[in-house]
Amino acid sequence: MAKTRQQKEEQVISLQDKLGRAKSVVFTDYKGLSMNQLSGLRDKLRQHQAEFTITKNTLLIRALPASSFNGPTATLFSYDDEISPLKILVKALKDAGIGKIKMGFLGTDFLDEARILQLSTLPTKDELRGKTVGVLVAPLQGIVSVLQGNLRNLVYALSEIQKTKGGDAQASS
Repeated sequence: MAKTRQQKEEQVISLQDKLGRAKSVVFTDYKGLSMNQLSGLRDKLRQHQAEFTITKNTLLIRALPASSFNGPTATLFSYDDEISPLKILVKALKDAGIGKIKMGFLGTDFLDEARILQLSTLPTKDELRGKTVGVLVAPLQGIVSVLQGNLRNLVYALSEIQKTKGGDAQASS
């Protein structure tokens, strides 16, 4: 059933709202992906506060007047983490051996396919947080190790002194 003009206008307004809320947006050719692959991809992306929708190019052009799209287009909207959904999308397309990244936006910056593929290799926020914690904890672990070493050396030295004075280390404990 054909959509009415009002339904199309509502879709354009919805697209503009999603574009405004998303931290990153990627447009991709999804041609060749099965419904099961699309459904699985959508489920994975939903877990990362992202949305993957298929939209008519004419509606996308109305929502983004300075753009043009050829062929079937699906849009990835990332609302929380900018990188995690990109990684999932790129991996899914690579695993399927089908589809192609067209272009995207990170905030207001335009991204071409090469830049999106490059961004998909970056660590996620959680990975960066883990590395940061590791970097912050490493010096503390070193201090603890040094302090424990000094205590071990003191105990060892006292034990040796006790042995040289003829005491039995086993008997005193």
